[in-house]
Amino acid sequence: MAHDGQDPTLHTQIVLGDLLALTAAAVTPVEKLLDTAKERVRSMVADEGRISGALIEQHQTAAHGLAWLATYAQALRQMQNWAERLQAKGKFGETEQLLHQIAFGEYLWQIYGGIQMNQGEIVRLQDLGLEQTDMRALMAPAVMTLTQSANTQAARVRLVELMQEQSANITVGASGLDEELEMIREQFRRYAVEKVEPFAHDWHLNDELIPMEVIDELAEMGVFGLTIPEEYGGFGLSKASMCVVSEELSRGYIGVGSLGTRSEIAAELIIAGGTDAQKEKWLPQLASAETLPTAVFTEPNTGSDLGSLRTRAMKEGDDYRITGNKTWITHASRTHVMTLLARTDPDTTDYRGLSMFLAEKTPGDDAHPFPTDGMTGGEIEVLGYRGMKEYELAFDNFHVKGENLLGGEEGKGFKQLMETFESARIQTAARAVGVAQSALDISMQYAQDRKQFGKSLIDFPRVSGKLAMMAVEIMVARQLTYFSAFEKDEGRRCDVEAGMAKLLGARVAWAAADNGLQIHGGNGFALEYKISRVLCDARILNIFEGAAEIQAQVIARRLLG
Repeated sequence: MAHDGQDPTLHTQIVLGDLLALTAAAVTPVEKLLDTAKERVRSMVADEGRISGALIEQHQTAAHGLAWLATYAQALRQMQNWAERLQAKGKFGETEQLLHQIAFGEYLWQIYGGIQMNQGEIVRLQDLGLEQTDMRALMAPAVMTLTQSANTQAARVRLVELMQEQSANITVGASGLDEELEMIREQFRRYAVEKVEPFAHDWHLNDELIPMEVIDELAEMGVFGLTIPEEYGGFGLSKASMCVVSEELSRGYIGVGSLGTRSEIAAELIIAGGTDAQKEKWLPQLASAETLPTAVFTEPNTGSDLGSLRTRAMKEGDDYRITGNKTWITHASRTHVMTLLARTDPDTTDYRGLSMFLAEKTPGDDAHPFPTDGMTGGEIEVLGYRGMKEYELAFDNFHVKGENLLGGEEGKGFKQLMETFESARIQTAARAVGVAQSALDISMQYAQDRKQFGKSLIDFPRVSGKLAMMAVEIMVARQLTYFSAFEKDEGRRCDVEAGMAKLLGARVAWAAADNGLQIHGGNGFALEYKISRVLCDARILNIFEGAAEIQAQVIARRLLG
């Protein structure tokens, strides 16, 4: 802490012994405040003791604000765990200390003054039904010291000085992962630097599919079978390893980092809900990338409301005929199989009549993107996330073999899909961290190279402050993502943790890209500069795999339930 009479903005670092004690002490009042907020919001949305969906909708700002408050509380808890693990290993150096103290200084102030749900919406504690007397829980000495002394301009400037000195390091600060996972990171970082980054911007500008050579090389590196059990031809690695791979590939280009997502979802569906025969047939093909899958869930008029899907699968002997329309189907053309959600019970109007199919198709090319009988499609032109392309699909009496009904039982499709959401959202959070890191890489280099008023941009505190906060929030999102992956690897339910990681990670990616463009000034608005692509790519993260509002709704329901 600053001495009496000393300008706190000139102070860079809290004494280490004090820092970990202070941050540990600061977590408790935040969690106490969260408990109070749960009680207040529960009183708004409960009807005769039960949580009411209608009341949650009526008090949506409070419910979603509770989800964000809980996300911040968990983020601070995981940063504390990260710091203590590093300290125990003797790896909690100056860079890590600055990341840690700035994170606490910023997030504690935001909790008290208003959490940024997105660029245009701030939720405040009074929105959750809290009063000034409740907020006094944050007047604890540790919280007050950290809010006053932890996130200063001097601390941010010093962090960026260290970032420049340590530019050869893969991450800003130690990740906290074990040596094996860091070796995986190094391998995929090298690949991204050599085979992805030099070409990504041209793929984006030309709206090109990622070359098949890249897919073949990733297949050889095991990307598509990373978490598939060894008995089915995969590597049987952890979800944490999936995070590291997705993070580093997305840092090169989100399209490349997302290539494995559909295989991850398809494999999860089959592992959790498939028959033994389906596992033996499909999992080895997915692991080797002999078969490329695509996820076919969303419909034009349903969006996030998957329970109201209208695409129908009519029984024809032992097989099915599918008719209906789908939209926002990623990588639809050159894939071999669709995990396709359709209604098998025409008398239902909700999720109970839905079934999942492993619908086979012939891969297409530029001239004939959808050569299979019974299906047609057209490309949706998009701002970013272009490397696999997005499509609208129409099915008219499309044939699916009866043996490809997932699990061999109708009406289980929605439940089967729900079982994949944890992994999909963990992976999306990792992709968000990678995109944010890409924004930081590009912006840091530009700020060092660009001269204005006789010095580099990075020497101006408002510029270095943006870079520092990117690095800090990337580490916060990274630790939240790894925590959700560890929970999944331990076999624990982690829908809330995965949702929090995705919720925060997507916001961090957009903020990093937006700040990165601001650092570039007018050049950032020019298509030739990479940051313009990263901004477009970052924007989708708040929408796909569960829009931020849906994510907050899911978290709130679980917290209150």
